[in-house]
Order: sequence, then C-alpha cells, then structure tokens
Amino acid sequence: MAKLARDVMTPDPACCSATTTLDQVAKMMIQNNCGAIPIIDSSNQPIGLVTDRDIVCRVVAEGKNPNGYTVDSCMTKPIVTVRADTPLEQVILTMEEHQIRRVPVVDDSGCCAGIIAQADIAMVGRPGQAAELLSEISRDTGRPSL
Repeated sequence: MAKLARDVMTPDPACCSATTTLDQVAKMMIQNNCGAIPIIDSSNQPIGLVTDRDIVCRVVAEGKNPNGYTVDSCMTKPIVTVRADTPLEQVILTMEEHQIRRVPVVDDSGCCAGIIAQADIAMVGRPGQAAELLSEISRDTGRPSL
C-alpha cells in the first residue's frame, strides 16, 4: 500500500503567528529540534513558513536585530501545503516542483496537522528517492536564492 503524507509527517508541529518575534521563533526551533516553523492564522491555517535560514539571510545578515522583528518580516509566503491524504509520491513531486525542503500538511479543514521534511523522505522513501529530491530542490532555476 502506498504511503500517504499522514504516514510520513511529523504530527502537530510547533507553530506560531505572524506577530511572533524572531527571537521567540529561534527558541522554538531549539526546543523542538527543527529548522522550520509553520506560521498560522487564528483559524490554525498555514499562511507562511519561517526557517532558520530565513532569519539568518533576511534579518541577521542585513544587520538587523532579530529581537526587534516579527516572523511576518521574513517568512516565506505564499505557503505550499499538501493534504494529509496526499500520496507520498505526489508530496515529493510538490516539493521538487516548488524547490522546498519542508512542506506543511493540512487536514480536511485546511488546518496545520503536520510537516514533512527532506529527512522524513529519507527515512521512509524508496532507496535513492531522497537523493533525487535533494537534486531537484537544489537545481539552478536562474532565480536568486536566499
């Protein structure tokens, strides 16, 4: 039987609002041993994603103090999500197409139910699948990267 997003995702990921300060988000990343936090609205629906790289490249490297900024200042939006019942192969294609390393998983109501990272694919995917994903995510598109 084919694996679905719900079979692979980390359930109930740490989430925050767009008004959460970047120092608080960084602490959340340490507490949860993760590099990305989904940003949700008041209905628990994902509106963006902030990564450790977003904080470093869009704030710290620009000489800004992360204590004075909120997630809204550097989060990636619009967000790409997959549904919990999406087959793993489609999840991987979505990640490759959008060149993303992590993808939030939403339930039938559109609420954040989990998150899938490259490492999750490496743990459960077929041999070589994670390498293919990494290759596709990393390919040069001519767009400036963060």
